[in-house]
Amino acid sequence: MKSALFAASLIAGAALVPAHAAEDTTVVLVHGAFADGSAWNKVIPLLQKQGVKVVSVQNPLTSLADDVAFAQRVIDTQTGKVVLVGHSWGGAVITQAGSSDKVKALVYVAAFAPSEGEVIGEVGKDFPLPPGIASLKPDANGFIYLSPESMAVNFAQDLKPAEHRLMSATQGPIKASAFGDKVTYAAWKNKPSYYIVADKDRMIDPGLQKAFAAKLGATTTTLAASHVPMASQPEAVAKVILAAAKR
Repeated sequence: MKSALFAASLIAGAALVPAHAAEDTTVVLVHGAFADGSAWNKVIPLLQKQGVKVVSVQNPLTSLADDVAFAQRVIDTQTGKVVLVGHSWGGAVITQAGSSDKVKALVYVAAFAPSEGEVIGEVGKDFPLPPGIASLKPDANGFIYLSPESMAVNFAQDLKPAEHRLMSATQGPIKASAFGDKVTYAAWKNKPSYYIVADKDRMIDPGLQKAFAAKLGATTTTLAASHVPMASQPEAVAKVILAAAKR
């Protein structure tokens, strides 16, 4: 029933938009820390069913500059317009990588949306420290990761245990020093933005997410979701991305 209702809503929405609006648009998905490109696996088929081309970037998670370079390489290979979608840390990536004229819109999913000149690790200093951040574990090489226990309780608490285990197995640890990197360009100043607030998030404070959305003047959707609404509520996330693609 849920899938049928979603499909009906997409068909109804499509009637209000020129048929060609999304034909030349590629959705470029940028994952966050403690994840990889498979984080979007539930959203990708929903977009493809609507005829939208999708590419999921595989970030090295070694620095902001490295991740931006990977995203820009994908953007550069597209022939038409691009909608950049970033989750969590990926929001910082799309903020800086969205300078290309090909990028027509930005979609932030429970994501950082820093301003030019801001250090990523400092943007939430005026908000409560989320429990998931307090639980991060370092390794001997300067990378940080989530334990399986924290993945279940703080990262994806609205998913089933089998999915927690899969996310733990595929997570991408991030270089801790990346959070000391400074953003040099804020694409949201010049591009239409959408923001999905996850109001049950235990990794990025929901109050901070709402502040980001307000700063951006973004078209905002609030979901009762954990830090990974693209996994727990993929239909709702896909609907926002499709709206951006069809604008």
